[in-house]
Amino acid sequence: MKSARIALIGDRSETVTAHRGIQVSMELAAASIGCGIEPLWLNTADCEQARFEGFHAFWCVPGSPYRSMDGALRAIRYARENHLPFLGTCGGFQHALIEYARNVRGWGDADHAETNAHGSRLLISRLTCSLAEGQGRVIFSEASRIRKIYGAAAATERYNCNFGLDPKFTGSLQDQQLKFTAFDANGEVRAFELVDYAFYIGTLYQPERAALEGKLHPLVSAFVKAVVAGAA
Repeated sequence: MKSARIALIGDRSETVTAHRGIQVSMELAAASIGCGIEPLWLNTADCEQARFEGFHAFWCVPGSPYRSMDGALRAIRYARENHLPFLGTCGGFQHALIEYARNVRGWGDADHAETNAHGSRLLISRLTCSLAEGQGRVIFSEASRIRKIYGAAAATERYNCNFGLDPKFTGSLQDQQLKFTAFDANGEVRAFELVDYAFYIGTLYQPERAALEGKLHPLVSAFVKAVVAGAA
């Protein structure tokens, strides 16, 4: 089998800790499954016109605001509409929710407070308490895919963000397909999944950082296994 190709959607920078973690995560994942994967970075501006047919999966990475929000949303939409494995972390989580709100729920004005502070429907708003270089406990919903992947009811994860889902949209955005499946101690959303996909998960936290300590995070492992299975 040819190597499974994973599009890493984001504007790569060696100054972004999570980007370094993603590179190491891919190396650890390839070693763990004993077969090749081919991660390829696509900057968000190029995603405005890029052809995605050659990719088996998408990871929308931290580092927002992106150079092109439209490019990032176009890549996310392609993954969702083609039922390809998708992982969105930090900024990827935020933009995957915006893409879903706009293109599935019909909320064309769904937006991000970081890039459009005066938007009419700021789905992603500034967190009450910053999670910049922070960590916190996340609690997983019973019967969720993410809980099964962890094999645990809760975990402690690392963050680097100041924005998240505005709690006032938690009830109205969730539907039969999109489920919020991880929360902090105050009940604020920290992860979601699409239930009829082999793998489609977004986390506000950054599981890729585990690789910088030499550990393959269970979410990254599960994502890559889904990618390889789909490519086969």
